[in-house]
Amino acid sequence: MLEFRTQGYNGYGVKYSPFFDSRIAVASSANFGLVGNGRLYILGLTANGIVAEKWFDTQDSLFDTAWSEAHESQLLTAGGDGSVKLFDTNVAQFPIQSWSEHAREVFSVHWNLVAKDTFLSSSWDGTVKIWNPNRNASITTLPTHSCTYSAQFSPHAPALVSSVSSDSHLRVFDLRTPASASNHLTLSIALHTPPTPRIGTPAPVGVAPSEALTHDWNKYRDTIVAAAGVDRLIRVFDIRMPGAGPIAVLPGHEYAVRRLSWSPHLSDLLLSASYDMTCRVWTDGSALGAAGPDVAGDAMVYGGGREMGRMGRHTEFVTGVDWCLFGAEGWCASTAWDERVMVWDARALMR
Repeated sequence: MLEFRTQGYNGYGVKYSPFFDSRIAVASSANFGLVGNGRLYILGLTANGIVAEKWFDTQDSLFDTAWSEAHESQLLTAGGDGSVKLFDTNVAQFPIQSWSEHAREVFSVHWNLVAKDTFLSSSWDGTVKIWNPNRNASITTLPTHSCTYSAQFSPHAPALVSSVSSDSHLRVFDLRTPASASNHLTLSIALHTPPTPRIGTPAPVGVAPSEALTHDWNKYRDTIVAAAGVDRLIRVFDIRMPGAGPIAVLPGHEYAVRRLSWSPHLSDLLLSASYDMTCRVWTDGSALGAAGPDVAGDAMVYGGGREMGRMGRHTEFVTGVDWCLFGAEGWCASTAWDERVMVWDARALMR
Protein backbone atom coordinates (compact mmCIF):
# COMPACT_ATOMS: atom_id res chain seq x y z
CA MET A 1 0.00 0.00 0.00
CA LEU A 2 1.38 3.39 -1.05
CA GLU A 3 0.63 6.57 0.88
CA PHE A 4 0.96 10.33 0.33
CA ARG A 5 0.34 13.10 2.88
CA THR A 6 -1.62 16.18 1.77
CA GLN A 7 -0.17 18.23 4.61
CA GLY A 8 -2.61 20.89 5.83
CA TYR A 9 -5.32 19.89 3.34
CA ASN A 10 -8.16 17.43 3.83
CA GLY A 11 -8.98 15.23 0.84
CA TYR A 12 -12.34 15.42 -0.92
CA GLY A 13 -11.95 13.73 -4.30
CA VAL A 14 -9.44 11.47 -6.05
CA LYS A 15 -9.32 10.50 -9.73
CA TYR A 16 -6.99 8.37 -11.81
CA SER A 17 -5.91 9.85 -15.13
CA PRO A 18 -7.67 8.23 -18.13
CA PHE A 19 -4.37 8.51 -20.02
CA PHE A 20 -1.68 7.39 -17.52
CA ASP A 21 -1.83 4.61 -14.95
CA SER A 22 0.73 6.41 -12.80
CA ARG A 23 -1.00 9.78 -12.43
CA ILE A 24 -3.65 10.74 -9.88
CA ALA A 25 -5.44 14.02 -9.15
CA VAL A 26 -6.64 14.93 -5.66
CA ALA A 27 -9.02 17.77 -4.75
CA SER A 28 -8.49 18.97 -1.18
CA SER A 29 -9.49 21.74 1.20
CA ALA A 30 -8.02 23.43 4.23
CA ASN A 31 -9.96 23.22 7.51
CA PHE A 32 -12.13 20.33 6.28
CA GLY A 33 -13.67 22.56 3.61
CA LEU A 34 -15.44 24.80 6.10
CA VAL A 35 -13.30 27.88 5.45
CA GLY A 36 -10.02 28.64 3.70
CA ASN A 37 -8.11 27.65 0.60
CA GLY A 38 -8.15 24.61 -1.64
CA ARG A 39 -5.37 22.69 -3.32
CA LEU A 40 -5.39 20.46 -6.40
CA TYR A 41 -2.59 17.87 -6.31
CA ILE A 42 -1.18 16.07 -9.34
CA LEU A 43 0.49 12.96 -7.97
CA GLY A 44 2.80 10.53 -9.72
CA LEU A 45 3.29 6.87 -8.79
CA THR A 46 6.99 6.13 -8.97
CA ALA A 47 9.37 3.37 -7.94
CA ASN A 48 10.13 5.50 -4.87
CA GLY A 49 6.50 5.93 -3.86
CA ILE A 50 3.98 8.70 -4.52
CA VAL A 51 5.39 12.14 -5.37
CA ALA A 52 3.70 15.48 -5.96
CA GLU A 53 4.42 16.40 -9.57
CA LYS A 54 2.52 19.69 -9.32
CA TRP A 55 -0.16 21.46 -7.33
CA PHE A 56 -2.48 24.39 -7.80
CA ASP A 57 -3.72 26.54 -4.91
CA THR A 58 -7.19 28.09 -5.03
CA GLN A 59 -8.83 30.80 -2.94
CA ASP A 60 -11.68 28.56 -1.83
CA SER A 61 -12.23 24.92 -0.95
CA LEU A 62 -12.17 22.20 -3.62
CA PHE A 63 -14.75 19.41 -3.38
CA ASP A 64 -14.19 17.38 -6.56
CA THR A 65 -12.02 16.98 -9.64
CA ALA A 66 -12.32 15.34 -13.06
CA TRP A 67 -9.75 14.72 -15.76
CA SER A 68 -10.42 15.90 -19.29
CA GLU A 69 -11.24 13.09 -21.68
CA ALA A 70 -9.79 15.08 -24.59
CA HIS A 71 -6.51 16.51 -23.24
CA GLU A 72 -4.18 14.47 -21.07
CA SER A 73 -2.87 17.50 -19.16
CA GLN A 74 -6.19 19.20 -18.33
CA LEU A 75 -8.57 18.71 -15.42
CA LEU A 76 -11.53 20.36 -13.71
CA THR A 77 -12.18 21.43 -10.13
CA ALA A 78 -15.42 22.02 -8.21
CA GLY A 79 -15.09 25.04 -5.93
CA GLY A 80 -16.70 26.13 -2.70
CA ASP A 81 -17.08 29.63 -4.16
CA GLY A 82 -19.43 28.31 -6.85
CA SER A 83 -16.75 28.24 -9.54
CA VAL A 84 -15.68 25.55 -11.98
CA LYS A 85 -12.06 25.85 -13.05
CA LEU A 86 -10.04 24.17 -15.79
CA PHE A 87 -6.34 23.67 -15.08
CA ASP A 88 -3.52 22.54 -17.36
CA THR A 89 -0.53 20.80 -15.82
CA ASN A 90 1.71 22.42 -18.43
CA VAL A 91 0.68 25.94 -17.41
CA ALA A 92 1.80 27.83 -14.30
CA GLN A 93 -0.29 28.40 -11.18
CA PHE A 94 -3.44 29.82 -12.77
CA PRO A 95 -6.44 28.09 -14.39
CA ILE A 96 -6.75 28.38 -18.15
CA GLN A 97 -10.51 28.88 -17.82
CA SER A 98 -12.99 29.62 -15.04
CA TRP A 99 -16.79 29.71 -14.88
CA SER A 100 -18.85 31.22 -12.05
CA GLU A 101 -22.52 30.70 -12.86
CA HIS A 102 -23.46 28.60 -9.83
CA ALA A 103 -24.95 30.50 -6.88
CA ARG A 104 -23.62 28.11 -4.23
CA GLU A 105 -20.90 25.50 -3.69
CA VAL A 106 -20.10 23.22 -6.63
CA PHE A 107 -19.86 19.69 -5.26
CA SER A 108 -19.21 17.54 -8.33
CA VAL A 109 -17.74 17.78 -11.82
CA HIS A 110 -17.75 15.08 -14.49
CA TRP A 111 -16.41 14.90 -18.04
CA ASN A 112 -18.47 13.25 -20.77
CA LEU A 113 -16.82 9.90 -21.51
CA VAL A 114 -18.48 9.51 -24.93
CA ALA A 115 -18.85 13.03 -26.37
CA LYS A 116 -15.56 14.34 -25.09
CA ASP A 117 -16.31 18.01 -25.82
CA THR A 118 -18.69 18.50 -22.86
CA PHE A 119 -18.59 18.27 -19.10
CA LEU A 120 -21.01 19.03 -16.27
CA SER A 121 -21.13 20.42 -12.76
CA SER A 122 -23.65 20.09 -9.95
CA SER A 123 -24.21 22.47 -7.08
CA TRP A 124 -25.93 23.09 -3.79
CA ASP A 125 -27.96 25.72 -5.70
CA GLY A 126 -30.21 22.95 -7.07
CA THR A 127 -28.90 22.86 -10.64
CA VAL A 128 -26.76 20.77 -12.95
CA LYS A 129 -24.99 22.73 -15.70
CA ILE A 130 -23.63 21.43 -19.00
CA TRP A 131 -20.50 23.11 -20.36
CA ASN A 132 -18.20 23.17 -23.34
CA PRO A 133 -14.61 24.06 -22.39
CA ASN A 134 -14.34 26.46 -25.34
CA ARG A 135 -17.37 28.54 -24.35
CA ASN A 136 -17.59 31.27 -21.73
CA ALA A 137 -21.10 30.34 -20.59
CA SER A 138 -22.92 27.10 -19.86
CA ILE A 139 -24.83 25.35 -22.65
CA THR A 140 -27.74 24.06 -20.58
CA THR A 141 -29.02 24.28 -17.01
CA LEU A 142 -30.95 21.33 -15.57
CA PRO A 143 -32.91 22.18 -12.40
CA THR A 144 -33.18 19.61 -9.62
CA HIS A 145 -34.75 21.99 -7.06
CA SER A 146 -32.64 20.49 -4.28
CA CYS A 147 -29.03 20.43 -3.16
CA THR A 148 -27.30 18.22 -5.77
CA TYR A 149 -24.29 16.37 -4.47
CA SER A 150 -23.46 14.20 -7.48
CA ALA A 151 -24.08 14.34 -11.26
CA GLN A 152 -22.71 12.30 -14.15
CA PHE A 153 -22.98 11.63 -17.83
CA SER A 154 -23.85 8.06 -18.71
CA PRO A 155 -20.74 6.20 -19.92
CA HIS A 156 -22.93 4.59 -22.60
CA ALA A 157 -25.01 7.48 -24.00
CA PRO A 158 -23.59 11.01 -24.31
CA ALA A 159 -27.00 12.71 -23.95
CA LEU A 160 -28.01 11.02 -20.68
CA VAL A 161 -27.30 12.91 -17.46
CA SER A 162 -28.04 11.63 -13.96
CA SER A 163 -27.98 13.23 -10.53
CA VAL A 164 -28.75 12.52 -6.89
CA SER A 165 -29.83 15.17 -4.43
CA SER A 166 -30.75 16.00 -0.86
CA ASP A 167 -34.38 15.08 -1.59
CA SER A 168 -33.35 11.41 -1.94
CA HIS A 169 -34.15 11.17 -5.66
CA LEU A 170 -32.19 9.84 -8.60
CA ARG A 171 -32.97 11.88 -11.70
CA VAL A 172 -32.17 11.06 -15.32
CA PHE A 173 -32.21 13.77 -18.00
CA ASP A 174 -32.12 13.15 -21.73
CA LEU A 175 -30.67 16.15 -23.58
CA ARG A 176 -32.17 14.87 -26.85
CA THR A 177 -35.71 15.56 -25.64
CA PRO A 178 -37.39 18.96 -26.03
CA ALA A 179 -36.64 21.28 -23.13
CA SER A 180 -40.37 22.05 -22.56
CA ALA A 181 -41.68 22.27 -19.03
CA SER A 182 -39.80 19.17 -17.86
CA ASN A 183 -36.35 20.61 -18.65
CA HIS A 184 -35.23 17.32 -20.26
CA LEU A 185 -36.19 15.32 -17.14
CA THR A 186 -37.24 11.82 -18.22
CA LEU A 187 -37.04 9.84 -14.98
CA SER A 188 -37.18 10.47 -11.24
CA ILE A 189 -36.69 7.56 -8.82
CA ALA A 190 -37.32 7.84 -5.08
CA LEU A 191 -34.30 6.09 -3.62
CA HIS A 192 -36.10 5.10 -0.43
CA THR A 193 -38.75 3.08 -2.30
CA PRO A 194 -38.61 -0.47 -0.90
CA PRO A 195 -37.61 -3.28 -3.27
CA THR A 196 -40.24 -5.48 -4.88
CA PRO A 197 -40.90 -8.38 -2.48
CA ARG A 198 -39.74 -11.86 -3.39
CA ILE A 199 -42.37 -14.54 -3.88
CA GLY A 200 -43.40 -16.01 -0.55
CA THR A 201 -41.85 -13.25 1.57
CA PRO A 202 -43.58 -10.37 3.38
CA ALA A 203 -43.55 -6.94 1.76
CA PRO A 204 -40.49 -4.91 2.80
CA VAL A 205 -40.96 -1.87 4.99
CA GLY A 206 -40.33 1.53 3.42
CA VAL A 207 -37.35 3.61 4.50
CA ALA A 208 -37.59 7.25 5.52
CA PRO A 209 -36.04 9.57 2.91
CA SER A 210 -32.52 10.80 3.58
CA GLU A 211 -29.97 12.76 1.60
CA ALA A 212 -28.35 10.98 -1.34
CA LEU A 213 -24.67 11.87 -1.60
CA THR A 214 -23.26 9.76 -4.43
CA HIS A 215 -24.10 7.55 -7.40
CA ASP A 216 -22.38 5.86 -10.33
CA TRP A 217 -23.32 4.19 -13.61
CA ASN A 218 -22.31 0.59 -14.18
CA LYS A 219 -19.63 0.49 -16.88
CA TYR A 220 -20.96 -2.69 -18.54
CA ARG A 221 -24.73 -2.74 -17.95
CA ASP A 222 -26.10 0.45 -19.43
CA THR A 223 -29.28 0.66 -17.33
CA ILE A 224 -27.76 -0.07 -13.92
CA VAL A 225 -27.04 2.74 -11.45
CA ALA A 226 -25.91 2.50 -7.83
CA ALA A 227 -26.73 5.23 -5.30
CA ALA A 228 -26.03 5.81 -1.60
CA GLY A 229 -25.98 8.46 1.07
CA VAL A 230 -26.83 9.33 4.64
CA ASP A 231 -28.88 6.21 5.44
CA ARG A 232 -25.74 4.01 4.94
CA LEU A 233 -27.35 1.65 2.41
CA ILE A 234 -26.06 1.14 -1.13
CA ARG A 235 -28.93 0.58 -3.56
CA VAL A 236 -28.64 -0.70 -7.11
CA PHE A 237 -31.37 0.30 -9.58
CA ASP A 238 -32.35 -0.71 -13.09
CA ILE A 239 -33.73 2.43 -14.73
CA ARG A 240 -35.88 0.27 -17.04
CA MET A 241 -37.97 -0.53 -13.94
CA PRO A 242 -38.18 2.79 -12.08
CA GLY A 243 -41.18 1.82 -9.97
CA ALA A 244 -39.86 -1.55 -8.84
CA GLY A 245 -37.45 -0.22 -6.25
CA PRO A 246 -33.83 -1.36 -6.00
CA ILE A 247 -32.77 -4.68 -7.49
CA ALA A 248 -30.06 -5.00 -4.82
CA VAL A 249 -29.55 -3.46 -1.39
CA LEU A 250 -26.12 -3.61 0.27
CA PRO A 251 -26.05 -2.85 4.01
CA GLY A 252 -22.89 -2.72 6.11
CA HIS A 253 -21.49 0.79 6.37
CA GLU A 254 -21.87 2.30 9.83
CA TYR A 255 -22.10 5.93 8.70
CA ALA A 256 -23.00 7.80 5.52
CA VAL A 257 -21.64 6.55 2.20
CA ARG A 258 -19.76 9.40 0.55
CA ARG A 259 -18.57 7.95 -2.77
CA LEU A 260 -19.33 5.01 -5.08
CA SER A 261 -17.40 3.70 -8.08
CA TRP A 262 -18.24 0.71 -10.27
CA SER A 263 -15.26 -1.33 -11.42
CA PRO A 264 -14.00 -0.60 -14.95
CA HIS A 265 -13.02 -4.29 -15.22
CA LEU A 266 -15.79 -6.40 -13.65
CA SER A 267 -19.51 -5.77 -14.13
CA ASP A 268 -20.64 -6.77 -10.62
CA LEU A 269 -17.92 -5.13 -8.52
CA LEU A 270 -18.49 -1.85 -6.67
CA LEU A 271 -16.22 0.28 -4.47
CA SER A 272 -17.50 2.57 -1.70
CA ALA A 273 -16.04 5.20 0.63
CA SER A 274 -17.75 6.15 3.87
CA TYR A 275 -17.70 8.44 6.87
CA ASP A 276 -17.12 5.28 8.93
CA MET A 277 -13.47 5.59 7.79
CA THR A 278 -13.55 2.51 5.57
CA CYS A 279 -13.49 1.72 1.88
CA ARG A 280 -15.40 -1.45 0.98
CA VAL A 281 -15.56 -3.70 -2.07
CA TRP A 282 -18.94 -5.23 -2.94
CA THR A 283 -20.52 -7.54 -5.44
CA ASP A 284 -24.10 -6.67 -6.37
CA GLY A 285 -24.89 -10.37 -6.85
CA SER A 286 -25.34 -10.20 -10.62
CA ALA A 287 -22.36 -12.43 -11.38
CA LEU A 288 -23.12 -16.15 -11.51
CA GLY A 289 -22.69 -17.68 -8.09
CA ALA A 290 -22.19 -14.37 -6.30
CA ALA A 291 -24.93 -15.10 -3.77
CA GLY A 292 -23.47 -17.80 -1.59
CA PRO A 293 -25.05 -19.58 1.36
CA ASP A 294 -23.76 -16.93 3.77
CA VAL A 295 -26.27 -14.39 2.43
CA ALA A 296 -29.12 -16.65 1.39
CA GLY A 297 -30.86 -16.37 4.74
CA ASP A 298 -29.99 -12.77 5.58
CA ALA A 299 -33.16 -10.68 5.52
CA MET A 300 -31.17 -7.46 5.30
CA VAL A 301 -29.49 -8.41 2.01
CA TYR A 302 -31.60 -8.04 -1.11
CA GLY A 303 -30.47 -9.20 -4.54
CA GLY A 304 -27.69 -11.55 -3.45
CA GLY A 305 -25.02 -8.88 -3.10
CA ARG A 306 -22.47 -8.86 -0.32
CA GLU A 307 -19.34 -7.21 0.99
CA MET A 308 -16.16 -8.74 -0.45
CA GLY A 309 -13.61 -6.91 1.68
CA ARG A 310 -12.70 -3.62 3.31
CA MET A 311 -9.78 -1.26 3.76
CA GLY A 312 -9.70 0.44 7.17
CA ARG A 313 -6.38 2.28 7.20
CA HIS A 314 -7.86 5.79 7.11
CA THR A 315 -8.43 7.56 10.43
CA GLU A 316 -11.02 10.12 9.32
CA PHE A 317 -14.00 10.40 6.95
CA VAL A 318 -13.15 8.78 3.60
CA THR A 319 -14.47 11.12 0.91
CA GLY A 320 -13.02 9.90 -2.38
CA VAL A 321 -12.25 6.61 -4.09
CA ASP A 322 -11.47 5.59 -7.66
CA TRP A 323 -10.34 2.56 -9.68
CA CYS A 324 -7.28 2.48 -11.91
CA LEU A 325 -8.35 1.92 -15.53
CA PHE A 326 -5.17 0.12 -16.51
CA GLY A 327 -3.34 -3.07 -15.70
CA ALA A 328 -4.51 -5.53 -13.05
CA GLU A 329 -8.17 -5.21 -12.15
CA GLY A 330 -7.89 -4.36 -8.46
CA TRP A 331 -5.82 -1.21 -8.03
CA CYS A 332 -7.58 1.81 -6.58
CA ALA A 333 -6.93 5.05 -4.72
CA SER A 334 -8.68 6.71 -1.79
CA THR A 335 -8.49 10.04 0.00
CA ALA A 336 -9.85 11.20 3.33
CA TRP A 337 -10.03 13.99 5.87
CA ASP A 338 -6.95 12.49 7.57
CA GLU A 339 -4.77 14.29 4.97
CA ARG A 340 -3.78 11.00 3.35
CA VAL A 341 -4.03 9.53 -0.13
CA MET A 342 -3.68 5.76 -0.32
CA VAL A 343 -3.13 3.51 -3.32
CA TRP A 344 -3.97 -0.14 -2.70
CA ASP A 345 -4.98 -3.43 -4.29
CA ALA A 346 -8.58 -4.40 -3.60
CA ARG A 347 -7.87 -8.01 -4.55
CA ALA A 348 -5.71 -8.40 -1.46
CA LEU A 349 -8.72 -7.57 0.73
CA MET A 350 -11.43 -9.60 -1.01
CA ARG A 351 -12.74 -12.67 0.75
